[in-house]
Amino acid sequence: MAIRFPNSPDIKVIIPAFNEADSIASVINEIPDVVSEIIVVNNNSSDKTESNAKAAGATVLTENRKGYGYACLKGMDYVSKQSKLPDIIVFVDGDYSDYPEELVKVVEPIILHDYDFVIGARAKRLREDGSMTPQQIFGNWLATFLMKLLFGATFTDLGPFRAISYDKLLSLNMEDKTYGWTVEMQLKALKKKLAYTEVPVRYKKRIGVSKVSGTAKGSIFAGIKILGWIFKYSIK
Repeated sequence: MAIRFPNSPDIKVIIPAFNEADSIASVINEIPDVVSEIIVVNNNSSDKTESNAKAAGATVLTENRKGYGYACLKGMDYVSKQSKLPDIIVFVDGDYSDYPEELVKVVEPIILHDYDFVIGARAKRLREDGSMTPQQIFGNWLATFLMKLLFGATFTDLGPFRAISYDKLLSLNMEDKTYGWTVEMQLKALKKKLAYTEVPVRYKKRIGVSKVSGTAKGSIFAGIKILGWIFKYSIK
């Protein structure tokens, strides 16, 4: 059954994707029809991510510079040049670890309760065993603890499944090109005093190996980036 919201807000989804050929079609196919456009940013993949995303009906962009932030910024640049700008942007990963149908839950606080920014928080009780690595769990705890200590934040997660009003997203002047994208958005939302909240979402084991938490190098560099953003903003 089709889902409808009051005033029918225009919602677009941006999916950064690097070598997600085995999962990308499942992600696209399970996104609810409240979305006007699904934008997959192929981030220099060497597999069939691009062709599989196109076959599933997504708009596919190419960003050859590797980096999660580069891919997100590419999607944002594409959206900014459209004649009709969206009301809400949703970011979700292409690895099928989230449940795309829960997009409705993630956007509801913006549409129905006037929030600016919503994190889909990967609540422990809703996580599949082994879906987050120990370093992910610790990194999330440390980052959110520091944000609470330094900024009085109530975030519990750096979850990549998130929604934000388009005008508020533009106001953040996002700039991180790699691992710090998610925490940069949350820190800038705090600085801008955006109205934010979290909604608990389910989380399962991803398809394939994580390019960040699945490697020691990725985990280390992500940790450095995240902590760097937090301490940068703590002294501003």
